[in-house]
Amino acid sequence: MPRIKIFADSTSDLAPEWIQQYEIGIIPLYVVFGEESLKDGQEIKPEQLYERVSRHGSLPKTAAPSPADFMTAFQPYIEQGDDIFYISLSSELSSTYQNALLASSEFPEGRISVVDSKNLSSGIGLMVMKAVYAAEQGKTLAQITQQIEAMKPTVRTEFVIDTLEYLYKGGRCSGMQNLIGSLLKIRPVIRVTDGKMSPAYKVRGKREKALEQMLQNTLSNKEQIDRDLIIVVHTMAEEDALNLKKTLQEQTGARVELTTAGCVICSHCGPKTTGIIYNTIH
Repeated sequence: MPRIKIFADSTSDLAPEWIQQYEIGIIPLYVVFGEESLKDGQEIKPEQLYERVSRHGSLPKTAAPSPADFMTAFQPYIEQGDDIFYISLSSELSSTYQNALLASSEFPEGRISVVDSKNLSSGIGLMVMKAVYAAEQGKTLAQITQQIEAMKPTVRTEFVIDTLEYLYKGGRCSGMQNLIGSLLKIRPVIRVTDGKMSPAYKVRGKREKALEQMLQNTLSNKEQIDRDLIIVVHTMAEEDALNLKKTLQEQTGARVELTTAGCVICSHCGPKTTGIIYNTIH
């Protein structure tokens, strides 16, 4: 049976040690400042992105990998006899999925499976790790695809956003909303629903209050949480993330891991964004 190579894109926000240990292929999206196009995670890191935004006052654009990028990444593995499982950033947010499909159609049928995660950040990462474990168990490409497709509606992804500035600069909230939100210290909590980012609710007051609300939302589903893996993802909020990890481990008994968000997520949500991602089982 052919070996199955697992691929994701850079928005999956997988921990570097997981990528290395499980030999996960990562296809970077692009972060575009004017005429300069940089590969997410390879040619630019979040700290550098924040520094540029602070200096220039404007956000970069982000762009999907091209079909040619996917073909270049996939070809060596197909030639050596591997099959490929790739899970993409939500098709509601990017053309990444469509470009991967175009690339896969250039290879022999049945060798590459392309799945639309309908998610982002560690919501994708959680599915990638399930695919990795399934491949290790000897499941076929069709079985892995079926398992991850069934998992998509059960993944819960929620983020606390610390500042409305990046949403405002990215055109996702008005100047008035930004001003009022800043004055009243309103912190939106974003949830991924049907592949899109949508405001779940808003918390007024200190950041800790919003984090506590997100934590309690997670714990309210404690009996349904898949204890194989919960991911706490953050950008420049390590202390908050560690506190969430500790409480989640104590309250759920689950394996809880930390990871950091890459440049694409950072460019939309800004610093100190913190999220909890888990799968539900019934």
